[in-house]
Amino acid sequence: MTSSSLELEGRAFAERIFDTVRQLSVDTLGVTRQGYGPKETAVIDFLRSLGKELSLEERIDAAGNVWLTLAGKDRSLPAFVAGSHADSVPQGGNFDGLAGVAAAMLCAWWMRHTNFQPERDFSVLILRCEESSFFGKAYVGSLGMMGKLTAADLELKHRTEPVTLGEAIAACGLDPKQLTMGRPVIDTSKIAAFVELHIEQGPVLTSSADVRTGIVTGIRGNIRHKCVKAIGETAHSGAVDKAYRHDALMAAACLMHTMETHWQRFLDAGEDLVFTSGVFKTAPTAAISVIPGLVTFTIDMRSLSMDTCERFHALLVSEAERIGAERGVRFEFDAMLRTQPAALNQMLSERIAHAAKLCGIPVAHLASGAGHDSAVLGNAGIPTAMIFIANQNGSHNPDEAMELADFMRGTELLWRTVENYDK
Repeated sequence: MTSSSLELEGRAFAERIFDTVRQLSVDTLGVTRQGYGPKETAVIDFLRSLGKELSLEERIDAAGNVWLTLAGKDRSLPAFVAGSHADSVPQGGNFDGLAGVAAAMLCAWWMRHTNFQPERDFSVLILRCEESSFFGKAYVGSLGMMGKLTAADLELKHRTEPVTLGEAIAACGLDPKQLTMGRPVIDTSKIAAFVELHIEQGPVLTSSADVRTGIVTGIRGNIRHKCVKAIGETAHSGAVDKAYRHDALMAAACLMHTMETHWQRFLDAGEDLVFTSGVFKTAPTAAISVIPGLVTFTIDMRSLSMDTCERFHALLVSEAERIGAERGVRFEFDAMLRTQPAALNQMLSERIAHAAKLCGIPVAHLASGAGHDSAVLGNAGIPTAMIFIANQNGSHNPDEAMELADFMRGTELLWRTVENYDK
């Protein structure tokens, strides 16, 4: 398959974005761009400077998200918007989020480069604070844009620093209370379509030699617990026989094994579900000769069906009660965090598929296991779709290895969708 003019001529602009942002946010391992933090702000300022170079109109909404707009022929029409988030997880990869922003910026660059004026406005949207790693709350920039943050969200503590989410937002010169009013701080009727290009954070596309680009069919919702406690009885490992133990670690391990068995049963029944406990800790006083009396762990279950998540969660709680009673251990669950699944706009996805046919890009159709800002915009009634591109070595780690050729091919698909949107 031959490369297009955009794929060939736009590489240097794309490399400039990725290289500069990496330099601005490099960490000991990978990159770190905390949402509403100084590194994210520095990256956004650099992207804003590119917008000035391209003579794009700039607007910053009340949530701090940046809109860079190339004027269309008919400005009364709602805009075509593309973009993603600028932040990263701690010591993560450089392409999660940034690839979508760079692709949108590259489309604007190509329009200037070729003197193309779209029928309607084209806006690059740079969203803040999509990742939940620092404050335990995902999609902060997009939820704030929709007025859907809560007072409790603003009180969430930073993972390592004595600052709340609300204080971090305020430190960027914003009023966090505006983001909790229950109504959008933007006019959503002025958005005709939102397309987010993103690296696939799983192995499907990178496992294929030919199909390296995807169209997302839906975004899984999730139910999470940041801290579940298994509370047993601390005791001497050599002095207490099995019958007298109240081992919190063994009880928690039994619960995990039991839920893995139920997970497979759900999958065998054809249900969409993933289940993870990503953090598992004994008490700070734990030692090799001590029976653990306290274990804390996280829970993350995701599905395209919230009914599936809710039934699996109810089963989790029921099994925790049963296992706890059998082993003399008590399980305590913190507040449930819930994110609804997002069904992406079928007509917009079909437009992307049509554009793929026009330019000869083979595409796969696949669900997104990870959450994205697209879910928030889509659930707010904005026609939303996603393009996935292959990425090596997974994501949320410093080893993300998106190949530039895959990025350029995905950007070509985004551009062709924009170019043909009003034809």
